[in-house]
Amino acid sequence: MTYSDIQIEITPDNLHFHSEIKERSGVETNMCWQCMTCTNGCPVAHAMDHNPNVIVELVRMGLKKEVLESSAIWLCVGCNTCAHRCPNLIDMAALNDTLRKIAIEERVNIAQPGILKFHRIVLNSIRNNGRTHKLGIMLKYKLYKRDWFSDITVGMQMMVKRKLSLLPSGIRKITEIRNIFKTKRLA
Repeated sequence: MTYSDIQIEITPDNLHFHSEIKERSGVETNMCWQCMTCTNGCPVAHAMDHNPNVIVELVRMGLKKEVLESSAIWLCVGCNTCAHRCPNLIDMAALNDTLRKIAIEERVNIAQPGILKFHRIVLNSIRNNGRTHKLGIMLKYKLYKRDWFSDITVGMQMMVKRKLSLLPSGIRKITEIRNIFKTKRLA
């Protein structure tokens, strides 16, 4: 999708969106030169409906609906490759985190509900065990997707190489982790 495909409608929400994003994320999107370094370095840009540089521009234009309904904000893996390569150090991962939070708060129709479910399963694993339990995460996500056998070969190879443990390992101070979840209202 290109800029010319996007219809711009000025609403009161749009006028304040850019400043809200700056305040909540700490990211100054006006520093973006649209050099596309973020997009060129992004390992998942090929799967996004809007490239990272386009997300920045949509935020700057105040196009809240287009940004919050975008699959790109959910596909970002937070690897920070974009921020490390950006000549102005624009933190796309922080920007996308903020956009996801707002999308959830405003009950926007999530473009990638499977990814949101996966995030929640991972967070629940951390809350319950103090760290991730990969096998438990995989099984819960498979149950959600109702897709048991598509990657069973990979799962078996991971088991053989001892990359998946049957039981979750815990940590000593699990109450500290659970307190973080209580104070931050995660998962």
